Amino acid sequence: MNEFAHFRLEKGRAGLVWLVFDNADGETNVLSSAVLEELKGLLQQMEIEKPAGLAIRSAKPNGFIAGADVKEFTGIKNFEDAHRLISRGQEVMNRIEALPFPSVAVIHGFCLGGGLELALSCRYRIALDDPGTRIGLPEIKLGIHPGFGGSVRSIRLIGPLAAMDLMLTGRTVAAQQARKIGLVDYAVPERLLLQSAEQVLLQKPAPKRPKFRLRILNHQPLRSLVAAQMVKQVSREAAREHYPAPYALVDLWRKFGGNTKKFMAEEANSVAVLSTHPSARNLVRVFLLQDLLKSGADKSKISPRHVHVIGAGVMGGDIAAWCAAQGFQVTVQDTYKAGLAKAMQRADRFLQKRFRGKQHLVNKVMDRLVPDARGLGVAKADVIIEAIYEDAGAKRALYRDLEPEAKSDALIATNTSSIRLEELADVMQDPSRLVGLHFFNPVAKMPLVEVVRGEHTSNEVIDRARAFARHLDKLPVTVASSPGFLVNRVLMPYLVEAVGMLDEGVPKSVVDRAAKDFGMPMGPIRLADTVGLDVCLFVAGILSKDLGLKVPERLRQMVEKGLLGVKSGQGFYSYKRGKPVKEAQTPYSGDVSLLQSRLVNRLTGEAQACLREKVVESADLLDAGIVFGTGFAPFTGGPLNYLEQQEAASDK
Repeated sequence: MNEFAHFRLEKGRAGLVWLVFDNADGETNVLSSAVLEELKGLLQQMEIEKPAGLAIRSAKPNGFIAGADVKEFTGIKNFEDAHRLISRGQEVMNRIEALPFPSVAVIHGFCLGGGLELALSCRYRIALDDPGTRIGLPEIKLGIHPGFGGSVRSIRLIGPLAAMDLMLTGRTVAAQQARKIGLVDYAVPERLLLQSAEQVLLQKPAPKRPKFRLRILNHQPLRSLVAAQMVKQVSREAAREHYPAPYALVDLWRKFGGNTKKFMAEEANSVAVLSTHPSARNLVRVFLLQDLLKSGADKSKISPRHVHVIGAGVMGGDIAAWCAAQGFQVTVQDTYKAGLAKAMQRADRFLQKRFRGKQHLVNKVMDRLVPDARGLGVAKADVIIEAIYEDAGAKRALYRDLEPEAKSDALIATNTSSIRLEELADVMQDPSRLVGLHFFNPVAKMPLVEVVRGEHTSNEVIDRARAFARHLDKLPVTVASSPGFLVNRVLMPYLVEAVGMLDEGVPKSVVDRAAKDFGMPMGPIRLADTVGLDVCLFVAGILSKDLGLKVPERLRQMVEKGLLGVKSGQGFYSYKRGKPVKEAQTPYSGDVSLLQSRLVNRLTGEAQACLREKVVESADLLDAGIVFGTGFAPFTGGPLNYLEQQEAASDK
């Protein structure tokens, strides 16, 4: 029974069988072609043996199944290749669904994409009620939609509204939320997980179905009316020419939602078409770039427990809150006690949103986050992050006093956004200890952290800094200690170009629209307000000295007046509770496509300069840094990949 590479069969009580997935090719369970072929053979065997019931679980501690093997997507050359890949997955899921005995998916950790599609093929689903359990269908983020029958089965199970919301947003849900919407049958604590799986197989309760008011939406003409509303909603977030997958999914349901067999066949055709679209190829590239950043860090290089953050401003306070949310004991230091109080209030607001009504979890994190006006946490900390205001003299004075107090093996990091480490580290007895850990605003949403290597920073310190970033669930990219590092170096000329357009009389809404039409998640004027106009001015000032960037006088005047953007409530736009106040649109008769070209060229040109100057080691790392650090249009695969594709297109 155990002649398989990726699975093992275990006999349970009362004739039950446990199918344990333990991918031999990595630390994560993914549905590769080899895995699906092996699973198909196992299912054939069980169709003959007919056990009393089948429970499918994972042997991996990190989760159930992360989805299909995305690397295989890079080998797709045409529709036929893609269709074969999708059809193989559909065949296996159909076999699971057709088993002549009950089946249950036993879910812990992540259950995503193809993993959830497999779970949906089972008669029952039981999930571990734990914060680490995340369930969803995020294929849309790869430029496709579920293709192993997941769109058909999710709609049938929980109704079109909840199912399409999951698929169109790509969001994940926790175990209890999945239970509430009917995606799983039970959410149970760990001590009951396996026992519950056995009970459900032996008792065979009737499978759940969505309420009639949800099922009726699958019928015409309601299906077409709801689909039209879905398209409207999608169009507010993603342009059809850049991201065709959500539109294809809605269209698929609108046309075939009333015919399961036809829906399933057309689902495979749709994914096969989308898989060969440039958008999907580039989004797969972005996914693999994310893996590249993750693989560059070995978490075993550091095992921190206590993090000390110096500076309770917006960045310092938010870094401290994020560290506490990731499970670390955190002390946050600031001589300004009112600032400490504000940082704690901001942390509480962030955690209330993060845990949505689970006050016990909020309290648990807040208990780990300790205000520390006297800096008593320095001597105990495994990681010390300096996040005070951008003044080299103040930072140098801090390090001079800090180093003797810190543990000899403590990681000492600065969150400076642009000051070269060589200007800061020379006051230290051991300058090899100082490393840059540059977070981006807002800390909770921006996945990238720049790990800045100074002239004297040791390789060991770099490795430990990258590892710490991964402990924080961030994506580390190592950059040289050079003016503006990578992200600000590339971003600032783009923002300055945008502000310059305002001086030419172009309305700010038109400038932002030009960038958004290209595919940016936010226009440059809004982005400048979000980053903080004081930060923009400071970084632009540094780049003006080193790279000759011209600082707009308008930017300087606004900062002098205290108009700093979102954090002050007024910048180029006005803000209320962090959201921009709607303004009347100003007409513009100029060529918006020319504005778009100017903006994109400034950004891509600076990206090329960073690669030439070895700010990062490779084009892939540069593209990863800019996509995850600025949100640069993901469907392009990154600025350098975009240029390469533009050149290839012009050569044809």
